[in-house]
Amino acid sequence: MADKSAHKAKTRARILGEAAGAMRMAGVQGIGVSALMQRAGLTHGGFYAHFESRDDLVAHAVDRMFEESAMILDRFLGERPDLAGLIDHYLSESAYRAVDRGCPLPGLSGEAARMPPDARLRFEAGVRRFREGIARALEIAGRSDGAVLAHSLLAELVGAMTLARAMSDEGAALDFLASSRDRLKERIGLA
Repeated sequence: MADKSAHKAKTRARILGEAAGAMRMAGVQGIGVSALMQRAGLTHGGFYAHFESRDDLVAHAVDRMFEESAMILDRFLGERPDLAGLIDHYLSESAYRAVDRGCPLPGLSGEAARMPPDARLRFEAGVRRFREGIARALEIAGRSDGAVLAHSLLAELVGAMTLARAMSDEGAALDFLASSRDRLKERIGLA
């Protein structure tokens, strides 16, 4: 029985991993149950052994994406916050190229308002955790305006990555990210 439960949990995790990657690459509408199950090496009929509906899958995939991003946030916003390191990492060339594994905010923010209700609530919770981590780091750094500044900092990080990924000229996109990193650190006193 334990082997069966472990297998089911492993299969569910594989489906969620595929769904999270597909959503990062093609958005919420990029998830088709049949194609997703095929990529996971499973049959379409097996889907309902793991999820109640496509909307349920989307909600859990949003959780999965934020869980994966939490490791990065813990690294830069944990015990000893490193905002400069967070900015450098978030707006780096490697993050720019990691569309299928990176932070879900640049790819999904424009779709959040149209997500199924439960997925939208989970998305908002992920945004809130990120913003609160930034606010805490700013307050530890001595900024009295940390809570307000965290809104702006998060918006600039996500906006810069979103715009860079939208550019057809990769060199211009990477220059855009470099400039954004420098100006953002300068603006909040980390340069």
